[in-house]
Amino acid sequence: MEAVSARARVYVASVAVAALCCLLPLPGVRTPWWAVALLAALYAGCERVARSRFVGISHPAGTFYPVLLAGAFLLPAPAAALVAVPASLLSPVGQRPAALRRVWRAAQLVLGVWAAAKVHWLLGGRDAVVAGDVPYALGPAGAAVLAFCLVLALLDGGILAVAERVPVRRAWRGLVARSLAPIAVHGLAGLMMAVLWRSPYGPVAALLVLLPMCVSWWAFAQYHRERAAHQATIRALVQAVDIKDGYTRGHSERVGQASMMIARELGMADERVEVLRFAGILHDVGKLGVPTRLLRKNGPLTPEERRVIELHPEYGHEMVRGIGFLGEARAAVLHHHERLDGSGYPYGLVGRQIPESARVVAVADAFDAMTSTRSYSRARPVPVALEELERCAGSHFDPVMVTALVEAVRRAGWHPAVTADDAHPPLVPPPAPPVSSRPGAHR
Repeated sequence: MEAVSARARVYVASVAVAALCCLLPLPGVRTPWWAVALLAALYAGCERVARSRFVGISHPAGTFYPVLLAGAFLLPAPAAALVAVPASLLSPVGQRPAALRRVWRAAQLVLGVWAAAKVHWLLGGRDAVVAGDVPYALGPAGAAVLAFCLVLALLDGGILAVAERVPVRRAWRGLVARSLAPIAVHGLAGLMMAVLWRSPYGPVAALLVLLPMCVSWWAFAQYHRERAAHQATIRALVQAVDIKDGYTRGHSERVGQASMMIARELGMADERVEVLRFAGILHDVGKLGVPTRLLRKNGPLTPEERRVIELHPEYGHEMVRGIGFLGEARAAVLHHHERLDGSGYPYGLVGRQIPESARVVAVADAFDAMTSTRSYSRARPVPVALEELERCAGSHFDPVMVTALVEAVRRAGWHPAVTADDAHPPLVPPPAPPVSSRPGAHR
């Protein structure tokens, strides 16, 4: 079971209690239970379809918010909030602890839908829906969608700050901006459902609104399935590198993690953070084009051998340049061994000529190289490695990236893994240092 901090459990419990308080007035509220049951069943069915083989991937923006928002436009707030509960508590969860995640999802949606229904009611939206006055209903519905979005963003930012210890100043950054547009589209579909539901044509006509939403949602899911396939390809390439260069097994994943830490510390958008994680993971993929005997050689490399190994950034760039979604990660693969003073390779770029993504990965790569045991060097303690990076900042490494990594590691910690097999050392004397004495120089 994945460890969940006590703070996170208390936070989830507090949100769950608040959600229960929203549902408590149900016995005293005049509720059309058949409508609640129908909407809850519809939402549960959409959840099931989202996790079926037909789709293969859950919709990233949440499954069929139109159903939940239609409930907010049609029902009293406690009854509307109840619609999300059965599916949230019964749907399968991919990560543990499953029960805690189900409770969290249910409580989050209950609070969001309750807030949307309350705002919609207070602004007179219910009367506009009943009368079928769509232009007038747009204002209250828009306010309700905004309330729904704000509540979800507030709770998501809170869980990031509490469970993942993301700094408060960054926990909520961009959450509303990223989710408002897709939720607004879902809200418009939900409003159309509610208006048709109240029309002479009844609930059957309302369900027809979901058909175009289903098509667009399915197409978007296929895009994410294709992206998942690309990621699987990336993982296969990285595993091939790990098999070929056994002394650096796990190195690529750790460089990806360190690159992500630097990007987050710099306040980059989540999309760019993900791209830089890919850059770190793929930075050494070009080693597939380097002879295995050089990668596994015990002892110093000759100048000719080092020149062969120094071709790996160009090999890697050739391998990944056709993967469109990698974006600036491709430049990082090519230039992550460049140095600010121009002493790096393959092109000897200087200062800001080096792409920012490459400057991020260079620091992450050097840090993990220093804190991992290799065939030619022993691991250094994390504080020593950070001091070495700071000493070389401005000459070899970008000082901004070094500072970001230092701050991130001091706050969140770092747990380096030993990638060599210490239980079976090679039957040769300990190797001399590598030809290059530059800090962070490695194969």
